[in-house]
Amino acid sequence: MSSYIFKRLLLMIPTLFGVILLTFVMVQFVPGGPVEQMVAQLQGRDSGGESAAASGAGYRGRQGVDAKRIEEIKVLYGFDKPVHERFVQMLGQFARFDLGKSFYQNKDVWQLVKEKLPVSVSLGMWTFFISYLIAVPLGVAKAVRAGTRFDLITSLVVLVGYAIPGFVLGVALLVVFGGQLQWFPLRGLTSPNWETLSWGAKIADYLWHITLPITAMVLGSFAVTAVLTKNSFLEEIRKQYVLTARAKGLSERQVLWKHVFRNALIPIITGFPAAFIGAFFTGSLLIETLFSLDGLGLLSYESVIRRDYPVVLGTLYLFTLIGLATKLVSDLCYVLVDPRVKFD
Repeated sequence: MSSYIFKRLLLMIPTLFGVILLTFVMVQFVPGGPVEQMVAQLQGRDSGGESAAASGAGYRGRQGVDAKRIEEIKVLYGFDKPVHERFVQMLGQFARFDLGKSFYQNKDVWQLVKEKLPVSVSLGMWTFFISYLIAVPLGVAKAVRAGTRFDLITSLVVLVGYAIPGFVLGVALLVVFGGQLQWFPLRGLTSPNWETLSWGAKIADYLWHITLPITAMVLGSFAVTAVLTKNSFLEEIRKQYVLTARAKGLSERQVLWKHVFRNALIPIITGFPAAFIGAFFTGSLLIETLFSLDGLGLLSYESVIRRDYPVVLGTLYLFTLIGLATKLVSDLCYVLVDPRVKFD
């Protein structure tokens, strides 16, 4: 076991390096970087200001930015150094868990992640727990009643829910329950006067705001888990040890919960750590935008659009590292759930 863990930890290093290298190459050489954006802003400001000041005199304004100003901009963003030096410097920072500083928000990447994390945690935590609380019992019930009317109706509902995109459902929920009926708020996680509310009122206000976005995210997220649970139970129910348990006189409830349940949930439980961690760090951009929630999904999108390279690369490094570690934990869960698994 220890040798397997050590090998997996060593394999994380080239994997992480490859992800960072590919992303660094792509973002560094795409057009419209921070230097180009700053130059464009200076051109517009200089041209507009001088043209306005000299209006009526026929002066058209200066269209360019002098080379000295451009060099100052390059030094400001660190683009005065060669590409390989910038890459090595970035690797050194990441090795010290220094994610850098945003070009535009004048904040450390760590600080930005901490500021946006509560929104993503709220969305991810509720989506994860509600999805599993619905999917696992539903999958068991579908397996026990396979082929019945209940199985057919629930399968239809699950497939329809899975086929409807979350943002489309979110728009419908906003229009009906937020606009026409006005039962729920249209934006934000809390009300403006949240700080002045009592603890009970704060909890009620928070749940009131989170209901619509969570509903939009949950409807399609539990479908895969429900179908996987059903198929796992059906596969286990048909095995020989179940027939032997029934032949010994055990009740159907004892056979299901004492024998089938543990073996059938192996694929579900082993994926639990990855799904749990991923729920916190996988922001839903469309849902966050639709409900005006400032989370990690919106931060990542805006960083890519604005070419805020420290935020893009820093968050990618952090999330990739967490993902690799979570994958290792998921593999180790096989041993905890099924002692027959041997990594040797």
